[in-house]
Amino acid sequence: MPRLRQVPKAEATAPIVTTMYDWLFEGRDPVAEPGRWDGTSGDWWTVFANSPDILDHCVKGFGLYQSPDRRLDPKLRELGQIRAGWAAASQFVFSQHAKSMRDLGMPEAQIAHIPAWSTAPAGTYDDAERAVLAYTDCLVYDHGRVPDQLFDELRRHLDDLAVLELTYITTLYFQHAVMSKALRTEFDDRDDPIVEVPGPEGASAMHPGRNR
Repeated sequence: MPRLRQVPKAEATAPIVTTMYDWLFEGRDPVAEPGRWDGTSGDWWTVFANSPDILDHCVKGFGLYQSPDRRLDPKLRELGQIRAGWAAASQFVFSQHAKSMRDLGMPEAQIAHIPAWSTAPAGTYDDAERAVLAYTDCLVYDHGRVPDQLFDELRRHLDDLAVLELTYITTLYFQHAVMSKALRTEFDDRDDPIVEVPGPEGASAMHPGRNR
């Protein structure tokens, strides 16, 4: 379950909340009867409904990146979004944008090699796609520390407007990945895998020659 309270339909009065509930859940109460057609529970929406202003801002962001007015190629956009999800360890963002890549007709191999894109077989990604993936890694892993050589390569393929759109949308989805993990929404409702593995009874961590 998410870490924050979910807003039931009976308490949803803000227009943005009622509109999204009606559209996404076909008239059902998404708290009492969770589940969407895409296989998600939908609890991202019921949690963000706690703040209609924030939900409205998020919905406008979704509309912005999907707008036909964008200069950035949607396929390059999706590479940034899915890699951001993987790099931030968000199963929700990664999974949703794998589906979005398929909707755009992108090759299955491009999805399969996202975790280790830099070692993908030749021809899996072209030069522009590799530049986008490398740039995404700098945005997520290095928090925006981008070498000049990489930025020059990116600008060989994208004009200034497309680079700005890529930067904004990719970091927006880094934010979504972080929020989803912190609040344990959707597929990010998972226990942390890093836990102590019990040793033999009576074993000491300080025993000489052990635990190297």
